[in-house]
Amino acid sequence: MGDHDGFKHNVVRQTGTPKVSILPLVFLIFYEVSGGPFGIEDSVKAAGPLLAIVGVLFFAVLWGVPEALITAEMGTMFPENGGYVVWVSSALGPFWGFQQGWAKWISGVIDNALYPVLFLDYMKSSIPAFGSGLPRTMALLILTIALTYMNYRGLTIVGWVAVLLGVFSLLPFFLMGLIAVPNIEPSRWLEMDLGNTNWGLYLNTLFWKINNWDSVSTLAGEVYNPEKTIPRALSYALIVVVGGHLYPLITCTAAAPVVREFWSDGYFAEVGTILGGFWLHSWIQAGAALSNMGNFLTEMSTDSYQLLGMAERGMLPEFFAKRSRYGTPLIGILFSALGVILLSWMSFHEIMAADNYIYCFGMILEFIAFVKHRVTHPNAPRPYKVPLGTVGAILLIVPPLMLIAMVMVLASFKVMVVSFLAVLIGLVLQPFLVYADKKQWLRFSVSKDLPDLPDSSVFRQDEMTPLLF
Repeated sequence: MGDHDGFKHNVVRQTGTPKVSILPLVFLIFYEVSGGPFGIEDSVKAAGPLLAIVGVLFFAVLWGVPEALITAEMGTMFPENGGYVVWVSSALGPFWGFQQGWAKWISGVIDNALYPVLFLDYMKSSIPAFGSGLPRTMALLILTIALTYMNYRGLTIVGWVAVLLGVFSLLPFFLMGLIAVPNIEPSRWLEMDLGNTNWGLYLNTLFWKINNWDSVSTLAGEVYNPEKTIPRALSYALIVVVGGHLYPLITCTAAAPVVREFWSDGYFAEVGTILGGFWLHSWIQAGAALSNMGNFLTEMSTDSYQLLGMAERGMLPEFFAKRSRYGTPLIGILFSALGVILLSWMSFHEIMAADNYIYCFGMILEFIAFVKHRVTHPNAPRPYKVPLGTVGAILLIVPPLMLIAMVMVLASFKVMVVSFLAVLIGLVLQPFLVYADKKQWLRFSVSKDLPDLPDSSVFRQDEMTPLLF
């Protein structure tokens, strides 16, 4: 287990499988980040309409934009599967690279456990048997197996399915907004009660809905012309995600009576009934259910390709690098599916909070890696570079770090304990895998066609004076 020394400009591996183009990649990012406004209703319940609307803008500017910019730079600097794991390994060494991979994979699997549960929660109003018991358990298993098989068949299939699901899921909100315009009463935006604000639910909901921009990096090796495609896809997806939340929040909270207790997950469908009738309610409900499937498909793709990338870098046993006849990461898909099944017993808010907490740990390592690469290798090839010097790069990550601190401080004790135990497993697992490699219990190897990683301990002469501004 280990990394190459020296530095070479990165190249994309040619696997012989079809590459993902710009439009499917936009919707893969869209589903990785949000999948539409479904679930954002909890921010209205927690803090009222105005703070929900302002919160989306706040998180988009102070979290979404910095994370997308960093992903565009680092993802094009290291355009290979594994993404942020490779960034951190190059900057901080293989131990911390593994911790990054472990934390982000666990976070992704926890996040993915939400979507089959949410799908059945939407469907149980039409099919009550899905509410509990054996029918619900069997439905969860069948749903997970069916979606896992779709991932097995190929990333390009997942990408185009994401496009279709995205259009189907967003279109009813566009129509509902048009219907809502004549009924808008601006005074409803101002209804709030700061003394009755659930800040934990508010921050966790917004953070959950506006993060994961970096996940596309784990698919970089499967993207056509990643140096140009990834930055463009991130910018387009940012517009779709932010607009897809703001538009229904602005129109619907001012057009329908705001009773905060009613604004929980799935309430947009009820607003659809008020504004448009049963047909709009049914469309939004179907869109929500299918959107959860889009979330599941894309999350599993990024999680499984991350494991493949880690195996190609020698961080995991080489059987994780095995591809199916469709070019997909077979073992990574199976492990991710198993994790989803094991975690599906947790409640929605517990899953969301634990997902956010562990995700924050990984993001801290990413930000450190981003700044360190700027300091140690300011002139390294970067097909896309955030137009800031070293000081600007540091200032860029200050607001996200403040948000991370808020999310982690407001977490419940139970979430903190579960998250700490998950991180602790990674701290123990990496040394064990190193030992297993030395004892030859498991086989590890670094793919020969991957480029060398830059060694942060070695400075080239032209890198001794980093650009500050």
